Amino acid sequence: MAEILMIVSGADALRLADGTSHPTGYWAEEVAVSHKVLTEAGHRVRIATPGGVRPTVDPLSLDERGGVAEGDAKEFGAYLDSIEAELASPLDLAAVTLDGYDALYIPGGHAPMADLASDPGLGRLLDEADRRGLTVAALCHGPAALLSATRADGSFTFAGRALTSFSDEEEQQGGLGDANPYSVESRLRDRGGIVTTGPAWASKVVVDGNLVTGQNPQSSRDTARSVLSALDGRR
Repeated sequence: MAEILMIVSGADALRLADGTSHPTGYWAEEVAVSHKVLTEAGHRVRIATPGGVRPTVDPLSLDERGGVAEGDAKEFGAYLDSIEAELASPLDLAAVTLDGYDALYIPGGHAPMADLASDPGLGRLLDEADRRGLTVAALCHGPAALLSATRADGSFTFAGRALTSFSDEEEQQGGLGDANPYSVESRLRDRGGIVTTGPAWASKVVVDGNLVTGQNPQSSRDTARSVLSALDGRR
């Protein structure tokens, strides 16, 4: 059994390009499906947030306004209810060490752009995890969290690595568009990441050594399965 740390944003709002506040949170499918795939494979998942705050689910991720079918929303909501105790009492990210963990897993929603992308403690954790060769996975807007990671010389930990994220095309079609404070795809590329994206709203996963990234909510299951494969390869 592997130990997996799922790092979930604690933000419930994102400051937009015009300075206004937009309600947000984690994306239900990305937490629910990922958690289910990983735990049903026999692994233990611990949830951590900045400050140990209870994370907020983005209401649009459980609503047809967010492109989520009613049946899917009920399924995701029911699963989140089943792990209510874990969501209600997450670990404090600042107090977490990597001892005993085999993988880090960061789901999205726009919320990681608000806190995880600039969290220095998370950045140190990610850099250490990468140097140790632990599996590091991020999904949709979750790769924004990778931006927090720098080497001792100030360079981006994941420069030169192949990865993907929620695409600019998807952001324009069904995200926040030009209201977004920044483009995750573009910023990762500017920092030196080798970013490739697939067709909008189709599952795409990129694996580069110990780094696993998924493009969008539709990639949730395949991203978690790729983590399972990575963990099997470490045994």
